[in-house]
Amino acid sequence: MKITEICIIEDHKIVRDNLRSYLELHEEFKVGLVCGSAEEFFNEVKHANGISCEILLLDIGLPKMSGIEALPLLLELKPELNIIILSSYEEEDMILKAICNGACSYISKKTSLKDIVDAIRVVIQGGSYMSPSIAREIINHLMGGRVSKATILSERQKEILEKMVDGKTYTEISTELFISVETVRSHIKKMYKVLHVNNKSEAISMYLKGQIK
Repeated sequence: MKITEICIIEDHKIVRDNLRSYLELHEEFKVGLVCGSAEEFFNEVKHANGISCEILLLDIGLPKMSGIEALPLLLELKPELNIIILSSYEEEDMILKAICNGACSYISKKTSLKDIVDAIRVVIQGGSYMSPSIAREIINHLMGGRVSKATILSERQKEILEKMVDGKTYTEISTELFISVETVRSHIKKMYKVLHVNNKSEAISMYLKGQIK
């Protein structure tokens, strides 16, 4: 039998302990790192020289760095990591932001422990899982016609974004486009405002989803 290692980042001790105890009742699972914050998790991973788990249960409302902010950083460390959001937030914007940032599934904290295990099994089989209430929010978003329209960037901003998608640094971009690093920064800052995003990963996500023209 294949054993799947699961890590947990959750700031509420009772929730943390209940999850750990219930998962450990199942022979198919091994519980790895269990941390109360993203910072604690990154620190433990640093000392362990990498993430060994295959699935991570991640809360959004964490102290200091939020789960949304941690998502792209976690995937940088281990791109194949399956991140399941386990959160009390059920707002449409939060759900979409988590999915765009790389979460493979989104589960409401109202979900029973049994259903959380079922969701983990779906993910292990290569699928994605949404709690019914979460799925309804996404359906409402799509049916309500509120899908973001393509955002128009200037040619220069689009050039810079394409190079960011290719993994180029600010210095490499400035060299290739024959402009200063400060000019690159200025264009990126303006681009973020146009796209209504806060960071590089969000901008790249929009580009990859074809939301930019």
